[in-house]
Amino acid sequence: QVQLVESGGGLVQAGGSPRLSCVVSGRTHDKYGLGWFRQAPGKERELVATISWSGGTTNYADSVKGRFTISRDNANNTMFLQMNRLKSEDTAVYYCAADPIRTWSPTLTEYDFWGQGTQVTVSS
Repeated sequence: QVQLVESGGGLVQAGGSPRLSCVVSGRTHDKYGLGWFRQAPGKERELVATISWSGGTTNYADSVKGRFTISRDNANNTMFLQMNRLKSEDTAVYYCAADPIRTWSPTLTEYDFWGQGTQVTVSS
């Protein structure tokens, strides 16, 4: 089992730059892929960004490219999402997730373990 706990969400003004964190516990000896996903009210959950075990491979949704940066600190079992120039359409619950089978995956359905989510609300 893998447990994930997100933090860093809240009410942010448009144009703000919060950073989300995700602490991973459990099977931390495995080399697993991690990702950030989000779900806005009335919408399906979507990929925001993913990162490989080494950190050398990342991918981003087109809507956040150039504004968000994903990173990870394996020594401390933590993943981050630096969010810059937030827009109202970034309002959503943000989830971190782990794929314990692959060292990296760009596919939402391959992530088996999920955190509880952290709400990010962007005010204009």
